[in-house]
Amino acid sequence: MRIDHATPSPPLTAVPGVVRRPRVIVALHEGFFGAASGTGFSNRAFLTALARLLPPGRLSVVTPHVPEAAGAHDRRWAGEVQHMLRQAEADVITIPEAQAAADSIHGSVQLCDLAGEAAARIADRASRCLLIGLDIPLLGLAPYTSPTTDLLLIPRSTTALTRPKDLPRVHWERDALRAATVRGGRIGAISSHMRGHLVVRYAVPRENIVSVPNGLIQEEMARPASAPPLPVRARAGFLLAMGRAVPTKGFDDLLEALRILKERGVRAPHLLLAAVTSDEHERPTSYQESLATRIRAYGLDATLITRFSPTIRAWLHNSALRAVVVPSREEPFGRIPLEAFAAGAGPVVATMAGGLAQTVVEGETGFTAMPRDARSLAAALHRALTVLPRERDRLRSAGAALVRSRHDYEASIGSVVERIAPWALVPTSSAVGRVR
Repeated sequence: MRIDHATPSPPLTAVPGVVRRPRVIVALHEGFFGAASGTGFSNRAFLTALARLLPPGRLSVVTPHVPEAAGAHDRRWAGEVQHMLRQAEADVITIPEAQAAADSIHGSVQLCDLAGEAAARIADRASRCLLIGLDIPLLGLAPYTSPTTDLLLIPRSTTALTRPKDLPRVHWERDALRAATVRGGRIGAISSHMRGHLVVRYAVPRENIVSVPNGLIQEEMARPASAPPLPVRARAGFLLAMGRAVPTKGFDDLLEALRILKERGVRAPHLLLAAVTSDEHERPTSYQESLATRIRAYGLDATLITRFSPTIRAWLHNSALRAVVVPSREEPFGRIPLEAFAAGAGPVVATMAGGLAQTVVEGETGFTAMPRDARSLAAALHRALTVLPRERDRLRSAGAALVRSRHDYEASIGSVVERIAPWALVPTSSAVGRVR
């Protein structure tokens, strides 16, 4: 693996004897140096799958640099990703961080400019290219494609789902997707819910959408070597809910549901609520403070975790876990149920928001509730806590079978690459010199 820092360079001129080889370029904003959300986990899994699927030396990765002092930098994570890419003989091009926030229009434009220019320089030296942009901040890569570059954009969410009132941002995303499809680019749908959303809300032509169902790779299904110690009060049994500390994750609804159960005399296990951020904060965010206030006001038996660590997911394998709760109000896909199924955890309690309805099915793989409905969530939690042991085992088995049969991420990535850029999977000796 070679790591380069992107700098301006002149286009490559034709040199006799220079062999131009095909390349697959992945531009990502999160997941190389660490993860602040499920997006980072999915992006890392995507890179890992591609590194296994492609011939050695075929992969290039473009990512913003994240300094070690930043809260989003995880030294162990970054080391593991770099080792994996080194084994695949991949090139890594780090670009400067955008000055503006990545979730702003200005920040996304800056990021696309930097990543697009780096990708164009790689494409200048290749016979053919597949350029893949992972997630919202990299939707604006279309202007940097050439006639020999195929484009695949994979939005893991949209602003229309998370901040629907931010119309300028929604319009930027729509325009970026339109520019991509006009050039013949493909848009990856991570779930059937996202496919419909992209068609209806963003007017993406159906013929430009390809299915890239989110899922897990083999490493994510294995039991971790270590786990952080459980808080003392959780050791007798606990509920686990985790995700970014934002209202769309529905943690307010979960606390309200537990209050309802408490008033009804139902004793729930200790709640481990990981409502987290990876940013450096001297104190909890206003949303985290509001959650802490609710916990105290309701007198709930709960521990609030505010700082992100990927090791938290190891608690899915703990034998004291009584249920995994995903109370999201909006969810384009939802990886946590799959991680729970793969770990043999459960039962899983989830709302039917977005993509969650595809994986958590009432009485089949878990228990479901209406989104934004604390009473419905309380009822689902009660069903989960009173389920018979043999029924719990059946739910766990069905969940594990679902992951194996429908959410093998490496298989879905291989399928979409084979469909839109089959030349990328052909060994170099056979692929050199092919034309579009």
